[in-house]
Amino acid sequence: VQLQASGGGLVQPGGSLRLSCAASGGSLSRSIMGWFRQAPGKEREFVIAVQGNGRTGHSAESVKGRFTISRQDAASTVYLQMNNLRPEDTAVYYCAADPPNLLSPRELWKYWGKGTLVTVSS
Repeated sequence: VQLQASGGGLVQPGGSLRLSCAASGGSLSRSIMGWFRQAPGKEREFVIAVQGNGRTGHSAESVKGRFTISRQDAASTVYLQMNNLRPEDTAVYYCAADPPNLLSPRELWKYWGKGTLVTVSS
């Protein structure tokens, strides 16, 4: 399975951005899918994830109430809607899939896409 993330760019503080992640080469309709991010000089951290049913999810405290995740399994795509963006959200965002559970550390996520850069700056 290959994952391809897109949608990154430059946005002003308080703005919104939507990232997409398309899967190919296999079905992930029953797998957990999610997003991580890595800011310059920092470790890659978990952002948000959703179960295969599309209803049950988990997110980092820093993005609660601002970021939402959704999935469209017919298109093998997961989306990350980011609202009220802050400068500290600046990072390379990675989509990932198929960990054992929603709370699995990043080492246990099976599939990774190349990142897309999000820059929040005025």
